Amino acid sequence: MQATRSKKPPRVGDAPAMRRALIAITLLLGALLILAPLLIIAVQAFSEGWKVFAAAIAHPDTLHAILLTVVTALIAVPINTAFGVAAAWSITKFDFPLRRLLLVVIEIPFSISPIVAGVAYLFVYGLQGLFGPLLDAYSIKILFALPGIVLASMFVTAPFVARELIPLMQAQGRDLEEAATSLGASGWRTFFSVTLPNIRWAMLYGIILCNARVMGEFGAVSVVSGNIRGQTNTLPLHIELLYHDYQTTGAFAAAFILTLLAVVTIIAKVALERRGAGRRRRAPIVTPAPEVAK
Repeated sequence: MQATRSKKPPRVGDAPAMRRALIAITLLLGALLILAPLLIIAVQAFSEGWKVFAAAIAHPDTLHAILLTVVTALIAVPINTAFGVAAAWSITKFDFPLRRLLLVVIEIPFSISPIVAGVAYLFVYGLQGLFGPLLDAYSIKILFALPGIVLASMFVTAPFVARELIPLMQAQGRDLEEAATSLGASGWRTFFSVTLPNIRWAMLYGIILCNARVMGEFGAVSVVSGNIRGQTNTLPLHIELLYHDYQTTGAFAAAFILTLLAVVTIIAKVALERRGAGRRRRAPIVTPAPEVAK
């Protein structure tokens, strides 16, 4: 008796017309929502020629905004990387009572508006805040200065590295670390020789996302920086200031630099994804053990 095969139900998009329609809608929305604004930024930035563009970028306030953005990223990203690795290591390699609470704490910056986070820092480090009088007594300035900008940037970008590492380290388990420890390896030796090689691609991916968010952060930084021209304005804040001052060419020139940083970030992200995927697909080379002479 010949077995009859049951027909699989059709999937959404199997029909050629539906497939073409979905692709066309996706391309159209992508062009209108993403490509068109990026194209306008590039066109407007160079609308008055290269000399005007170069003069706008070479303006002292713009250069200071670029420098402040880079310095903020150089401080915030390494600290958040160390925090993300430590948090992921603690959550995935150890069992402790507050483990679930730590997971919730890591997710908080994704649930709170960046502006709310900036206002919260005002109530903590401001003159009328919790630590404001003590900081003022010792002439320590947190808000409306570089430390406040770094703290706000660290808050909004704290989860990026941890969120990339936790699922990967949970899937890897604890067997390799426990084997290394049983063989006498110290904690640091186990981390650098066993754990780090297995998580480096996910960690780099999280670092790239963290760096991109630090450079593009606006809400929290706008509250704690004070928007002081040439002093506490990062590049996104400087773009808004130029636009409100009707300096359209300068605003689009600065926006083009920020867009260029975003494009470089995307290229690095795709390259890391491909390289990491290629290494995962690559089969390990097993060398045969030498025969023991009898």
